[in-house]
Amino acid sequence: MLNDCLRRQDGVITLRQAQAVGLSKQAVNRRVRLGLWRQCSRGVYFVDDRPFDDAARVRAAVWGFGEHAAASGLAAAWWHGLTRFAPEVVDVTVPRGSSGRKRSGARLRRRDLATADVVEVRWLRVTALPLTAIEAAVHARRDRGVMDRALQRDATLAQLWTAQLRNKGRYGSPAARTLLQGAGDGTHSAAERLLVKLLRDARLTGWRANHRVGRYRVDVAFPAAKVAIEVDGWAFHVDPTEFQIDRERQNDIALLGWQVLRFTWLDLTRFPDRVLATIRTAISA
Repeated sequence: MLNDCLRRQDGVITLRQAQAVGLSKQAVNRRVRLGLWRQCSRGVYFVDDRPFDDAARVRAAVWGFGEHAAASGLAAAWWHGLTRFAPEVVDVTVPRGSSGRKRSGARLRRRDLATADVVEVRWLRVTALPLTAIEAAVHARRDRGVMDRALQRDATLAQLWTAQLRNKGRYGSPAARTLLQGAGDGTHSAAERLLVKLLRDARLTGWRANHRVGRYRVDVAFPAAKVAIEVDGWAFHVDPTEFQIDRERQNDIALLGWQVLRFTWLDLTRFPDRVLATIRTAISA
């Protein structure tokens, strides 16, 4: 039972868990004295027969603040698989009345989370996907790619808004609200305007906005090169019907002899040079 517990918990175990599988406090202390276990914080231990990886680090940081603590922010985003790299500082949220001091490697936030805003993922309490997405997007320098990936998973825009309204007044709430407002019906238009600005600033010519190709109008077209550029709004990710319509639309335009390039808001905001390089290659082919 002990080995199974350690295996699924990345080598991290609490005193209460150790006692539940039959170890006494004295037995735990003996393992620490022998160098077999490392004490991470009061009542939290790591079995030192394996690498202390990011999963162990995040888990130990959260458990160090008690059984009601939850990973939040970028730590929760990484745990959910919304970001590639674990943050150096682990955000931990605890109830307002909880005891506990700040520790190196952890950022403590005190607030009461609703039951709907906490889930258990791989035996660790973390903020639920909707709340995680809006909080992490703000911490990640307002990276809407985090929200984008959440919407490609099980979250919906309505769920993100519900989590936002349920947690008004928290750190980063105004910035998250701005991101969510931009994720509404106007997102596609805002992305189109950003694309047009990129083209103008790069002094690219020969393009037309809202250009008709067959029975469709494409966001931006280079008629001479027969290159059509489409900007994917958030509905592209969250609405299966919209996704299917976009696929049929793209195929119809391609059958008319046009090359179709697709870009997302993340492409336009985070990788504009790559977007422009792709467009230049397409229109010069």
